[in-house]
Amino acid sequence: MLLVIDIGNSNTGLGVYEGERLAAHWRLTTQRERTVDEYGILCRNLFSLAGIAPGQIDAIAIASVVPPLNQTLEEMATSYFRVNPLFIEPDLELGMPNRYHPPTDVGADRLVNAVAAYAKYGGPAIVVDFGTATTFDAISGEGEYLGGVIAPGIYIASEALFLKAAKLPRVDFKRPPAVIGQTTVHSIQSGLYYGYLSLLEGILRRMKRELKDPRVIATGGLAELMARDARDIHTVDPFLTLEGLRILYHRLRP
Repeated sequence: MLLVIDIGNSNTGLGVYEGERLAAHWRLTTQRERTVDEYGILCRNLFSLAGIAPGQIDAIAIASVVPPLNQTLEEMATSYFRVNPLFIEPDLELGMPNRYHPPTDVGADRLVNAVAAYAKYGGPAIVVDFGTATTFDAISGEGEYLGGVIAPGIYIASEALFLKAAKLPRVDFKRPPAVIGQTTVHSIQSGLYYGYLSLLEGILRRMKRELKDPRVIATGGLAELMARDARDIHTVDPFLTLEGLRILYHRLRP
């Protein structure tokens, strides 16, 4: 079985593949302070709940945008699973030409998403990932990673508003009952939800001027919610990054 790990700044996604089937998956808060043993015990406990024996894991692929955790995860993989993990890095031959400048500056998760999107849906395509940052990644019809857009994530904007505006409360991010809020909470929710919806639609509209009829795939924790009103999103794929890690592991270590 293949264990795939996507380490983001806010959340960590884990998945276990049996062949091409995603047998189990989890979403955790990223905590940089966790030790090797804490990660190892956590993984073993999750596997136990899913009926997976640790000894069944014979391969591990990792994409990380939190470099301080890389050594911890590598030691966890070797100590608890006796496996040398594959870290997906921009300088590897991923089977997708990288047109970014310099190529090593693009985040591993963005390349993993691009590889998965092209493999599953073809090109041209745009991947929108609602993470700590909201990223837009463009893939050409020939399967090239072209680059994209990075915007502050929704929760970053929400937290900044709460911290910088003394009289405004912290609110849950959700679709408000109307655009015109009649309470402070609904007004903030409207600004966040419809503000980001407008950002999403505006950026996609402009990207489409540079790509011909791209398929738009959304992933990340808020993809389902935002796709309800975002007419330009064609597909929501919550496991796109995990699938990309699976594809790349077998591409790089056949």
